[in-house]
Amino acid sequence: MNTAERHTLIAQTVRDAGSATVLELAELTGASEMTVRRDLDTLATQGALERFRGGARTLLLRGEEPPFALRAREAVDAKRRIAAGISALVADGETVLLDSGTTCLEVARLLRERPVTVMPLSLPAIHVLGDTPGPATLLVPGGRPRATEGALTGPLALASINALRFDTAVLSCCALSAADGLTAYDLDDATVKKAAMAAARRIVVAASAGKLGRTAFARVAPAASLHILVTDTDAPADELAALESAGTTVVSV
Repeated sequence: MNTAERHTLIAQTVRDAGSATVLELAELTGASEMTVRRDLDTLATQGALERFRGGARTLLLRGEEPPFALRAREAVDAKRRIAAGISALVADGETVLLDSGTTCLEVARLLRERPVTVMPLSLPAIHVLGDTPGPATLLVPGGRPRATEGALTGPLALASINALRFDTAVLSCCALSAADGLTAYDLDDATVKKAAMAAARRIVVAASAGKLGRTAFARVAPAASLHILVTDTDAPADELAALESAGTTVVSV
């Protein structure tokens, strides 16, 4: 188990259990207690958990979004497969509105090598598309970046979206279920996602298995309004069947 895998396992364990001791985490990971203490210190500085003497506790209340630094380490292989699946759906010459989030960041890395026009809604994706010259055309929107996440929200972001029309909007997923549709943790993020859907002819949702069958705070849209869901093969079969019944095409990668 490498450092990134250990950090992910520790963070998920603390989040799921509410708290864990250094001894418990050392037994779980097979690492020494000294190594686990260093891991906990690192994760605490990233806002993934709170340290206390002899262990750590979660900072996340029910319905809160995990920190970007933590999500960037979760299900990395699945996110890259999902990104490849989405890239395959996008034709050369398309205009693409790209949502914020860790999976959409992987999509940005692939689209920068394609002859497409992309307007990303996050600073990390803007940097990815702008740092290395390539065939992709970058459009930079306005907006106020959310702390730590870099997602662009607010009136300037909405004005940038509303001024244009796109072939495809690629949306990240905080939570998605057939019953409650696409939901988000943040009201401003939900507003941006709604505007993105209104500005595009095709809506593609990127969601790893852990996002499915769940519901977050702010409702974005019913499942019936989503054209394609790209997810990984670990996604729950019953939830996928329910989404397909609602009219969403499911692509498992």
